[in-house]
Amino acid sequence: QEVLGEDKLMAILKERELKIYWGTATTGKPHVAYFVPMSKIADFLKAGCEVTILFADLHAYLDNMKAPWELLELRTRYYEHVIKAMLESIGVPLEKLKFVRGTDYQLSKEYTLDVYRLSSVVTQHDAKKAGAEVVKQVEHPLLSGLLYPGLQALDEEYLKVDAQFGGVDQRKIFTFAEKYLPSLGYAKRVHLMNPMVPGLTGSKMSSSEEDSKIDLLDRKEDVKKKLKKAFCEPGNVENNGVLSFIKHVLFPLKSEFVVLREEKWGGNKTYTAYEALEKDFAEQVVHPGDLKNSVEVALNKLLDPIREKFNCPELKKLSSAAYPTPSKAKPGEKGAKNSEPEDVVPSRLDIRVGKVISVEKHPDADSLYVEKIDVGEAEPRTVVSGLVHFVPKEQLQDRLVVLLCNLKPQKMRGVESQGMVLCASSVGEPRQVEPLDPPAGCCAGERVFVEGYEGGEPDEELKPKKKVFEKLQADFHISEDCVAQWKQRNFLTKLGTVSCKSLKGGSIS
Repeated sequence: QEVLGEDKLMAILKERELKIYWGTATTGKPHVAYFVPMSKIADFLKAGCEVTILFADLHAYLDNMKAPWELLELRTRYYEHVIKAMLESIGVPLEKLKFVRGTDYQLSKEYTLDVYRLSSVVTQHDAKKAGAEVVKQVEHPLLSGLLYPGLQALDEEYLKVDAQFGGVDQRKIFTFAEKYLPSLGYAKRVHLMNPMVPGLTGSKMSSSEEDSKIDLLDRKEDVKKKLKKAFCEPGNVENNGVLSFIKHVLFPLKSEFVVLREEKWGGNKTYTAYEALEKDFAEQVVHPGDLKNSVEVALNKLLDPIREKFNCPELKKLSSAAYPTPSKAKPGEKGAKNSEPEDVVPSRLDIRVGKVISVEKHPDADSLYVEKIDVGEAEPRTVVSGLVHFVPKEQLQDRLVVLLCNLKPQKMRGVESQGMVLCASSVGEPRQVEPLDPPAGCCAGERVFVEGYEGGEPDEELKPKKKVFEKLQADFHISEDCVAQWKQRNFLTKLGTVSCKSLKGGSIS
């Protein structure tokens, strides 16, 4: 997507082949978006480049301890196996690649002295700015996160490469390296950047957001389930993770994409140019359901060899040891099931932006509406809401709402409701009710989260007996600025805060 230092690149190529490295911090499990850099690494090898892959284990620890020290070695081994399996699945010859671990050289005396030398010339502002899109941002950042960009810059010198390759989210670290490496007497390197694939929820695909990604070892039924829930609004090509995966992975690997359809809808259609597929989707010639089904088939073909490789006892054991399930945590530790503060957290709620497609009075209840609400799935959800006496029908039609999506479906006067529209409610009498408003510009299906709980995984379905929603709802309220909050933490989407029109100080139900 972008190249920094193209003149230097062309000058090197007049004399010899390019030496290039791609690094990955060994944190969360690699997901399908990793196929984007892998397919580009295949291109580099075909072009004759010498390619080094760095498993940045020390970086993983520095990034807010995303990989605990005791799991670092296990996760690095997991990454090595899974990245090699990915490369093999797309036909990349491993003998042409060099694999290096960060701790192989980053703990040496020379490297450590250079870290100190660099820290004497880098400002806190520049270090924080460089890591803004890569290092996890928290309210009280650790010093380790400020060291991260400096180490990544020094890697270029210690790996003796001409260029570093990474996603466009690395751009600030790359420009940081270009600015500061010369201050230590080291050469400025070339930087090559691939685009970032939007996740299935519309934002960047992330290891820490379960619904946004498909893991390389996900079962076929998990792939189907996640794609079914993926944001893929008819005709909308913006922030569409399903389309982006076709563009940046499937087309580069196969030079074509087949949309699988029943004969009554026109039968299968083969696209040899991504632009033609995007145009047909934008004009609603291609249905989201057919697109998702076709991606599912193509994706499983890529994942099958990786799943097969990890089906042996040794790698199964490695996988479970490197990423122990939360239920194995000791009482009181993060993730322990009997730890109440960690158990009942807002990230367990699957709250999404919805668009009301239709509103009708319930045939058997005067106070209830039956709405069809698009939440970015293949089909709109049927939702029953007791809003007849509070919100005129025409004010609901076509508006954006905030929908709780993982309550157990429940029949209300004979009609099954598949969600709950969250509303602000006044404290006093007469009672007033206003549906919560997502920020302007949001799309149906976008995730709504509570500030500080962006990375958790929602329950598949909230069990009524555990009363998770009820326990959390006790601390829901509307601020004096009309912002929806849980314990003074704002409800957010990637575009800003969730609010209501006028019921300051109210409750949320």
